Amino acid sequence: MAEVAVAGAGSDVNTAVNATENAMAYLQDEKGEGDVPNLNLGDLDLTTDEFILDEVDIHIQANLEDDLVKEALKTGVDLRQYSKQVEAELQRIEQASIKDYIKESQNIALLHNQITACDSILERMEGMLSGFQSDLSSISSEIQTLQQQSVSMNVRLKNRQAVRSHLSQLVDELVVPGAMISTILDSPVTEQEFLEQLHELNNKINFAKELSFRETLACSDIQDIVDRLKIKAVSKIREFILQKIYSFRKPMTNYQIPQNTLLKYRFFYQFLLANERSVAKEVRDEYVDTMSKIYYSYFKSYSGRLLKVQYEEVADKDDLMGVEDTAKKGFFSKPSLKSRNTIFTLGQRGAVLSPAELEGPILIPHTAQRGDSRYPYETLFRSQHYALLDNGCREFLFLSDFFMVAGNSALDLFNSIMGKTLSMFLKSMSTYVSDCYDSIAVFLCIHIILRFRAITAKRNIPALDKYWEAVLELLWPRFELILEMNIHSIRNTDPQKLGVLDTRPHYITRRYAEFSSAIVSINQTFPNERTNALLGQLQVEVENFVLKMAAEFPSRRDQLIFLINNYDMMLSVLMERAADDSKEVEGFQQLLLARTQEFIEEILSPPFGGMIAFVKEAEALMEKGQLDRLKNDEARITQLVRGFSSTWKQSVEAMSQDVMRSFTNFKNGTSIIQGALTQLIQYYHGFHKVLNQPTFRSLAVRSELINLHHLMVEVKKHKPNF
Repeated sequence: MAEVAVAGAGSDVNTAVNATENAMAYLQDEKGEGDVPNLNLGDLDLTTDEFILDEVDIHIQANLEDDLVKEALKTGVDLRQYSKQVEAELQRIEQASIKDYIKESQNIALLHNQITACDSILERMEGMLSGFQSDLSSISSEIQTLQQQSVSMNVRLKNRQAVRSHLSQLVDELVVPGAMISTILDSPVTEQEFLEQLHELNNKINFAKELSFRETLACSDIQDIVDRLKIKAVSKIREFILQKIYSFRKPMTNYQIPQNTLLKYRFFYQFLLANERSVAKEVRDEYVDTMSKIYYSYFKSYSGRLLKVQYEEVADKDDLMGVEDTAKKGFFSKPSLKSRNTIFTLGQRGAVLSPAELEGPILIPHTAQRGDSRYPYETLFRSQHYALLDNGCREFLFLSDFFMVAGNSALDLFNSIMGKTLSMFLKSMSTYVSDCYDSIAVFLCIHIILRFRAITAKRNIPALDKYWEAVLELLWPRFELILEMNIHSIRNTDPQKLGVLDTRPHYITRRYAEFSSAIVSINQTFPNERTNALLGQLQVEVENFVLKMAAEFPSRRDQLIFLINNYDMMLSVLMERAADDSKEVEGFQQLLLARTQEFIEEILSPPFGGMIAFVKEAEALMEKGQLDRLKNDEARITQLVRGFSSTWKQSVEAMSQDVMRSFTNFKNGTSIIQGALTQLIQYYHGFHKVLNQPTFRSLAVRSELINLHHLMVEVKKHKPNF
């Protein structure tokens, strides 16, 4: 504390001394002497070049800024006295400071000793830190060395682990455990453990082959035992598969059961194919030979038994559409009307194409024989080919799965099994088709095949595609031939040989209507242009035939009745099965409408012909503006008005009864009567219109005209009601 006080006092004193010395020095500089009070301004040479007032001003201004000088000037202190006072003060302070120093000399000495000790300690610490620095530099180099060694050891460790994993896998693959040996040698092939060990053995065989290619010496250590196990496994698998194949040959065996068993063990054949191709070929050939014989025997027996439940009465070459019902084929002739009607009528035969029956259960021949049931050919055909489709699809899938084949290889394998059966089918069908004259049966068979082909395509089974095409190539030409034979039979029909003339529908047109509606309804699902063209030819020939038959009637009225009855019958039958917008329906609708209109004019002519002729004549003259030419026909008009008024009811009644007797279709007869009455009202309305013209307004007979509204009410009473 004394040191600090001394330092503070010394600072103030020094400041004062410095200020005083600066002032004195300034004054001495200005005078050139140290005696400030004797300053005489008169002695200054203000004109000399050496004296510069600016510099003097600067010096004065700088010293006047000092605080002590300011204080001295302010109080008017004598500077010399003040200087002495300051010097005395300084001496006093100096003496006090010396005393303080003397008083604190021990402490100062102690402080000096402590500082000296600290210096030595700091010097030693500096030496130690220098040592530490050198040690740290050496440690850093050692750490870098250790890091390099660690990286190197890590690389070696990874390399050893990689080698260990490869060696471990190699050893595992090479080692043949005792469990595998005992299982392959002693366990039945049907046990799951045998299948698992067989997979392991197959892996070891493949691994051994891979090592042998690399010329690995360790491979020779296990090759012998692996080969022995392979031979034993192949032997057991061969025996198992052949046993299953031989079981197919037992009578009444459901071969699908052992097939399913083989599929469970499909790896057996894969093992044989990979390790013993000769045994795999033996197994495959044995399967092909066995199944080929089984399918051939089954389908041959089944087809033969199906033919025993076919209808005994079938169509022959004389059962054509244009053949007269009275024709005889010989002394032992059969009733032909019933036969021919079933030939050209679809009836319930079309149900074979319904989804429920198309993919329904196949027929059981012995069951049908016990029930004395008989079926048309297309039903037997459906049953036979659905059995083929079902077995063929299942067999193709089995071959692809078990024998691991695809594409052309699968098709070749399938054909080697089913080829003989399919050839037998085609031969049998060719024999049937060559002597078949039942066009509906053939057409149904065609559409059965078309639908079965679509089913196999949906199942993605191409195995039977070529067979379907071969069957269609047999059936289409035969169907077209039978259709052409029917066309020629109608074209060559002689109306003179068809018996007594009758205005009712002819049996030939009924045959055509039934047949055409059957073919059109069947053909809607899978349209065929060739079939449509042949049906068009058949329709033209039938229309010509109807016209030829109508020409045999002496009166136009009977001709029209015959035409209308036949057109109406054919149209009614066609509309039951064919679409309303079909070409056949539209054609007969136009023909029926034209002949009906002509017939209406024909039946209106006898009772009302005079009035109709007058109305037509008057309307023609009205268009030309020459109605006055009929002004002198008052007598004729009077007769027409009175004649209509007196006889129209009796005439309408007689006409209605005549129409109802002439047409077999009550609905058609009613439609004709309604059309005739409507036409009659239109003619009478025209008669009214003519007599209302200025030319005839003066006629008295106009008052006897029947009111048109009254006539319409009365006419409605004569319309038949259902």
